Amino acid sequence: MTRNHFDAIVVGAGPSGNAAAYMLAQRGLNVLQIERGEYAGSKNVQGAILYADALEKIIPDFRDEAPLERHIVEQRVWMMDDAGHTGMHHRSDDYNEDKPNRYTILRAQFDKWFSRCVKEAGATVIYETTVTSLMRDASGWVVGVHTDRNGEGITADVVILAEGVNGLVGRASGLREELKPENVALAVKEMHFLPQEVIDARFNLKGDEGVVIEAMGTITEGMVGTAFLYTNRESISVGIGCMVSDFTDVGQATPHGLLDRFKAHPSIRPLLEGSEIKEYAAHLIPEGGYKAIPELVGNGWLVVGDAGHFVNAVHREGSNLAMTTGRLAAETVADIILSGGSCSRHNLAAYVDAVKESFVMKDMKKYKDIHGFLKKGRHVVDLYPRLMNRAAQTWFRVDGVDKRSKESTIMREAWRARGIGGLMGDAFKLMRAWR
Repeated sequence: MTRNHFDAIVVGAGPSGNAAAYMLAQRGLNVLQIERGEYAGSKNVQGAILYADALEKIIPDFRDEAPLERHIVEQRVWMMDDAGHTGMHHRSDDYNEDKPNRYTILRAQFDKWFSRCVKEAGATVIYETTVTSLMRDASGWVVGVHTDRNGEGITADVVILAEGVNGLVGRASGLREELKPENVALAVKEMHFLPQEVIDARFNLKGDEGVVIEAMGTITEGMVGTAFLYTNRESISVGIGCMVSDFTDVGQATPHGLLDRFKAHPSIRPLLEGSEIKEYAAHLIPEGGYKAIPELVGNGWLVVGDAGHFVNAVHREGSNLAMTTGRLAAETVADIILSGGSCSRHNLAAYVDAVKESFVMKDMKKYKDIHGFLKKGRHVVDLYPRLMNRAAQTWFRVDGVDKRSKESTIMREAWRARGIGGLMGDAFKLMRAWR
């Protein structure tokens, strides 16, 4: 590779990197995107939910060509004990609309399509190339990157780091700290294949309708984490994840052990019966929240997506935050370069302002204390699911006991488990964390 100069270099070809590279190329900039994987999507693992609103702002007509699996018409949220679940169930025919809001996707296929769009927009994209470090001038300003293919390096006016949660380039270049176990979750996922008609019948679906199940409770063995099940056209994505620090503290639990236990649960096992497992993957997810967000801009560089810890762990949202921050970064950079300005820290601060004004930072700040609360009160993810399921069984069993006595039994068991002070304290702390 000859030493060319680019307006911008984007490191990574996930949702945030593709969003940034596409928007920059659309604005007419000379863009180089570098991906270390064999192809876009080969290094990416996700529960596979696509949020249409974020992508529509980048490619308005994406539904015409994007490889979408199912649009989601039903959401289930389960609190699980060892024998069953209690939860919320929402389904509406209103989601069978012309432009659905959420879809399930297969990341390998979707990222390839998105990368193709980037190239068609005019960007230069290279794969199987690792950025080893950032190039700096004598003043410390970032002026490009070094790769494992080019010792001289490649120069650019700005480098956008969309390299994912590991942030190897940012860490090697001193732009961010080492990952802390309390700020990342380790998730494992399997793909279970079934005929489309079996999935349709099993989940009461038709056409390309889809279902999402998200669960917490005793399935994580007292650790802070959640599990999920998503329906694709001819497969089911099933997975579970917990904070890395909890795996260290608990000691005995393993990710694959938790996943096996979740799959064997009486509420999940019938949904997977007869399926064939063809894929297994593990992935770190940045779930440290608002307080884990690193410095986002500097002279000649900025950070987007998972590299910036932009994940809303409470609502299980990530790809929409990634694409939005990628888009906002590209818009900021394009405005600066096309106006003849320099990509200084001062000028790039407009990106930080844009993120703060968007739903991204507003949601991150809203839930900034939720993980601290859950970490200090692990009973929330274990005891309360047990109490909810026990209360439901007490209430719905028709056994000759009057309803007032049943109410007393439910309250007595809750008080015995936590005490009135503990229950009120948990409610108060949860409200504070949720503000």
